[in-house]
Amino acid sequence: MSTLEAAVRDIAREARERAHEIEAARSLPEDLGLTMARGGIFRTLVPECYGGLEVHPGTFARMLETLGHADGSTGWCAMIGSTTALLSASLPEHWAQIIYADHPDAITSGVTAPMGRAVAHGEHWRVTGRWSFGSASRNSDWICGGCLIVDAAGEPISSPSGAPDIQLMYFPRKAVSIHDNWHVSGLRGTGSSDIEVSDLEVPKDRTVVLGGRARIDRPLYRFPTLGLLAIGVASVALGIARRAVDELVDLAGGKVPTGGRRRLAERATVQADVGRADAALNSAEAYIHAAIDNAWRVADSGQRLGVEHKTALRSAAVHATWAAVDAVDRAYHAAGGSAIYAASPLQRCFRDVHVATQHIMVAQPIYELTGRVRLGLEPGGLL
Repeated sequence: MSTLEAAVRDIAREARERAHEIEAARSLPEDLGLTMARGGIFRTLVPECYGGLEVHPGTFARMLETLGHADGSTGWCAMIGSTTALLSASLPEHWAQIIYADHPDAITSGVTAPMGRAVAHGEHWRVTGRWSFGSASRNSDWICGGCLIVDAAGEPISSPSGAPDIQLMYFPRKAVSIHDNWHVSGLRGTGSSDIEVSDLEVPKDRTVVLGGRARIDRPLYRFPTLGLLAIGVASVALGIARRAVDELVDLAGGKVPTGGRRRLAERATVQADVGRADAALNSAEAYIHAAIDNAWRVADSGQRLGVEHKTALRSAAVHATWAAVDAVDRAYHAAGGSAIYAASPLQRCFRDVHVATQHIMVAQPIYELTGRVRLGLEPGGLL
């Protein structure tokens, strides 16, 4: 067992034991976040040259599934922190060194949506913005926010491609206001409150161009950032779904429904639900890893990924997420009234997985994007 595998196993055990605490706090406990950082969870996608693990994307996906199985919020925070750290391969070297290499336990998080505006001010950008869904912000040392580059009059400036110039800017945690507004149905322990900066000066080179080519040319960094983010979201959802099915199996072995004579496990409908859920989750996981492995072979050969490989990554991610939802729904309904109590992990799985579906990377409209490619049309969006 590798050092990372051992760390994931131990953190999963702790997260499972502390799930109620995590949810009640509406944020990842500081000590657990630090344990995760020291275990390398947030450095899985950081280049080796900056002290990272630079793992195969399949390892990254399995890690998140394991953590999501233990506790959805913990898996989610691991996903946000590790995918944000992927940007280390795109930062100018001296900033990657300062933020990541010089501080091995640093945690970074961020929101890619361009809800901020940045105007040039000498050698800096002057940034103002407020972003929703700032997961793990309270655990972070640095926080990113997507910004639209504007001129002095507030008008958007185009990039060389003609599209709006959107850049992700790094802010030190102490410069960010975190609003206590994360009161939600599921993934309550992610601390995904609004984050805000006002008239903050950011060095012009402490940024990453969204969708731009990484500065480090190695196989992992030939993968699309958004594709890896989508795979991360889906992997957490798969973990949540497998936990729900496991909980149903445990419950069904002993529960005799009110008015019944047979255990839940002896009901044909429950047997079918478990069989269908297992088949769907195994198929979805296989699709994700096939898409990853096919893309890896191209990236490992030194080539850039084409539209077909990027599309497969996004298709596999959205399919897995919605397969997870179906599996959780089957488990929740098959369990009957037992699933609604706060003591049952099933109700938390139900709430968590339905919140995960709202992430733009795995929302239903992604099928339109992948369908366009299959029909021979231009994607019409970032892959």
